[in-house]
Amino acid sequence: MHVLRLLLALPALHFAAAAACAAPAIDWQPWSDSVFERARTENRFVLLDLEAVWCHWCHVMERETYHDPAVVKMIDRHYIAVKADQDARPDLSRRYEDYGWPATIVFGPDGKEIVKRSGYIPPGPFEKLLQAIVADPSPVKYRDSEPVRQYASSPLLPEGLRKTLAKQIVDSHDFSIGGLQQQQKFMDRDTVEHALMRARDGDTQSRRMAAQTLDGSLHLVDPVWGGVYQYSTDRDWKHPHFEKIMFVQADYMRMYAAAYLALNDARYLDAARDIYRYVTAFLVSPEGAFYVSQDADLVKGRHSEDYFALSDSARRKLGIPAIDRHLYARENGWIIQGLAALYAAQGDEQVLARALTSARWVLKNRALAGGGFRHDQSDVAGPYLEDTLAMGRGFLALYQVTGEREWLRHAENAAHFIRANFGKGAAGFVTSAPGKGVLESLPQTDENIMMVRFANALARYSGNREYRDDAERAMRFLVTPEVALRRRTEAGILIADLELSNDPVHLTVVGRKDDPAAKALFHTAQRYAGPYKRIEWWDRAEGPMPNPDVQYPELSNAAAYVCTDKRCSLPLFKGDDLLALAGRLAR
Repeated sequence: MHVLRLLLALPALHFAAAAACAAPAIDWQPWSDSVFERARTENRFVLLDLEAVWCHWCHVMERETYHDPAVVKMIDRHYIAVKADQDARPDLSRRYEDYGWPATIVFGPDGKEIVKRSGYIPPGPFEKLLQAIVADPSPVKYRDSEPVRQYASSPLLPEGLRKTLAKQIVDSHDFSIGGLQQQQKFMDRDTVEHALMRARDGDTQSRRMAAQTLDGSLHLVDPVWGGVYQYSTDRDWKHPHFEKIMFVQADYMRMYAAAYLALNDARYLDAARDIYRYVTAFLVSPEGAFYVSQDADLVKGRHSEDYFALSDSARRKLGIPAIDRHLYARENGWIIQGLAALYAAQGDEQVLARALTSARWVLKNRALAGGGFRHDQSDVAGPYLEDTLAMGRGFLALYQVTGEREWLRHAENAAHFIRANFGKGAAGFVTSAPGKGVLESLPQTDENIMMVRFANALARYSGNREYRDDAERAMRFLVTPEVALRRRTEAGILIADLELSNDPVHLTVVGRKDDPAAKALFHTAQRYAGPYKRIEWWDRAEGPMPNPDVQYPELSNAAAYVCTDKRCSLPLFKGDDLLALAGRLAR
């Protein structure tokens, strides 16, 4: 019956699409500085439609609003219309992510923001909005209209602010079904990761919160193809939007793998495997690099509940939603981290091979001089912080699960590039290189949370104080109250503070890389459930440790050691003993 309904709908939808194409068309321009030069010359406003190619409501707005004759006429008279894919432009995406997708931003000829709107706007209200701007172009004052100019002088999180952030996490949690108390249900990964950290210290409420959200999010896993939908509407887990975005796939894979180790629930490992099954079937290129996303709609602008209720064969008879086949460095860095986490949880060598292939492809095809990475094959702007940051984190994850020093070197090169290109002022790292583009490049919260965690971990692994300085620089941005309290919950800042302020649990295997006993100990060490850890493999033939902060005795047999809180264990020779002692010392 589902198939019949879809088949009957397709001709009508194709007719509607053809009719839309015949309607008056907007002369869309790409985002560039030249647009604003023209706007000043012609005294026009600039209308930015920041869309996502996978986004249902973006398709609806394109079909209904931007093909409405009255809207087209208004834009033609007073505006220069600009369309950009937010996945292709991380600088625009990060700047306006709280307003999308689609995000509608109107600028004056001078490049200053006038109005920012989030989501789909029907034709009638949209025409009235455009008319109102022409009549009175006074900028609307938003909470984020004025960037923070004075940042915290210390990277330490004040105790009062820490308590406020912790309270926000509890206050925003839906204790009936998990997730945040809001219309859209999804796994807020920082919130779950923070809860798992607290649960390991015996916090039963945090354990309950983590389990509720993890369990609820299982409803977003596609039971046919695998992979995870972005979110559910209606304040429950039963009304998914069907787009599958690489960031969501990668982070859910990482979190479900970590949750399996922390909570010993096989359903979580199954979920991580289902996501792996999906990305390797639909989002991997012939070269082994990974694509960006799959559309929410089979027919753009039409909800696809009926389609996604079908079996695999029935879906394929109707076709497959469009896949964005760009190969961005950022998306590959994200999935490398997810694959490394899954490999650590289950030890499947094929999973590791996928991560290594992706990393080597990016190094060959997206590398920039100095250790950084392009976003795409060629970038109209950039470089962007997030490409190099995602790859740096991916390299460090590979070092942790392989012990191979080449990945640590690549991670350090990425950190050097970030410091040289994205540091600005006394605090924070900016999204794109300063001085490029009409919009001022600003630091963003999520990127700086990731930067603290990356640079801090790199400092632990390498012993290089410069990386610690980078972490503190990013943290000074985050602990500024105007930044920390900007959104309803910021668990990531608490995680960054915890990691920066404490030593990780340090597990080291000492033995030859070709010794089966050493290999077995190293693979066992990966299954340590603590989320904040430093895992290394020292083969003395490779020379000194990158950070020789612990002196290990020479033994005839492979051995493992656990160090935490400035103390180290005696040598351990059995994997079970290693995990048991690491768990006790961590607590």
